[in-house]
Amino acid sequence: MSDLRATLRSLELFERLTEEQLDWLVSVSRPRTLADGEVLFHDGDPDAEFHVLLAGGLVVTKVVDGRDEVLTRHSTEEEGADGHDGKPSAAHRFTGELPLLTEGGYVATAAASGPATSVVTYPRQVFFEMLGRCHGVAAVLLPVLAWRIKSSEVQARKRATVEALGTLAAGLAHELNNPAAAVARAAQELGPAVERLVRTAHSWGAVADGAERAVLDRLAAGLDALPPPATSDPLAQADAEEELADWAEETGAEGAALLAAGIADLGLELGWLLERLEGVTEPALPAALDHLAALLETRALTAELRAAGPRISQLVAATRDYANLDRAPEQRFAVTDGLENTLVVLRAKLTGITVVRAYEENLPELTGYPSELNQVWTNLVDNAAEAMEGSGTLTLRVRAEGGCMVVEVADTGRGIPEESLPRVFEPFYTTKDVGKGTGLGLHLSYRIVTQRHRGSLTARSVPGDTRMTVRLPLAPGQSATTSPSRGS
Repeated sequence: MSDLRATLRSLELFERLTEEQLDWLVSVSRPRTLADGEVLFHDGDPDAEFHVLLAGGLVVTKVVDGRDEVLTRHSTEEEGADGHDGKPSAAHRFTGELPLLTEGGYVATAAASGPATSVVTYPRQVFFEMLGRCHGVAAVLLPVLAWRIKSSEVQARKRATVEALGTLAAGLAHELNNPAAAVARAAQELGPAVERLVRTAHSWGAVADGAERAVLDRLAAGLDALPPPATSDPLAQADAEEELADWAEETGAEGAALLAAGIADLGLELGWLLERLEGVTEPALPAALDHLAALLETRALTAELRAAGPRISQLVAATRDYANLDRAPEQRFAVTDGLENTLVVLRAKLTGITVVRAYEENLPELTGYPSELNQVWTNLVDNAAEAMEGSGTLTLRVRAEGGCMVVEVADTGRGIPEESLPRVFEPFYTTKDVGKGTGLGLHLSYRIVTQRHRGSLTARSVPGDTRMTVRLPLAPGQSATTSPSRGS
């Protein structure tokens, strides 16, 4: 007991205690010796306690995205030195105070580092009695607590930036895959298609007279004026394609299958083609059909290239705007643009989810930090998608109301438990399973909205209807008709 008393007295945390207070502290202490690697507490354990390191070391880790991440290390070898990052000298000698003060469970795992690690443990009720009895403890503990919260938020911001870049890269790669593949395929097939077009043009020109060439010219010109094909029954389209192919083969056309596929893809049938081929004689018909098939193939490939190119440009523009590259940090912007760019980046995570946009017209622009708000939109939309588990409706509502821009992100997912709702913006608090959430995403979003933009972020939830509402103040004198929104 005398050894424990002397050790406690030597700690900065307890150096201001009176002899009477120290006697009481020794009487309520629960000493414990840990083997190397032995766990002191686990992430998610609800019954938090206050632990003071007497000898050896502790390593504090958290599972993030399936891997262990070291958050901090405690060691008695660091006695008496403030870190270059402003770390208080006492910070490495105790742990567990944060979950006790926030009335939560542990937010990380602590294990012994070294073979001679010893701690003393104080249960929740004893910890709070300690703060009441021993005012000198609070004087040491509070600066450490403030440093830890600030340090955790800095780490969380860095992690959020890395995660945002990872989300951006994954979303961009996923979205670029289809148009890039279309460009590669069309480029590969366009050469042979042009050769077929040239060959069939020679054959058609050799057998057709002027009137017959005019018929095919009118037919080809009419293809460009056709509206996009309406969604049709795949079975009906397959039947139409088979009928076209059989008829073309009977005429002696070499490219019967190519012709049939091209006509059917346009949503057309054999009757349409027969009507527009009136005037082409039977001897010239095979060459006409082969040339028409080559025209349709070339037309389809160039249409793919025309569609893929702008799509790639759109994705690059959305990525640039999402990250706000080459722009001043504070700027005027349309809030709906950020929402739309976020939807592009997260499109892969929204598969199977219906997205509903309810943007009020003539929305004013905001002045603020769009790249930071994009982190907020990403967090809210990502949480909503996860809650819906691949099926449901995501609704984005934006309106001007009472001098504020109001952005609401609603989902039809499982909801937030009623007892958790008041705490969702607290640091380190999470309703996700251990290893799937840091408990800082909504807290950082809250700080970005409230501190950086002087707004508010609120939550309400019942199963099937969860709504996160962001209110961002407009500049003085702004109204709902100040400028049109580009995202509506």
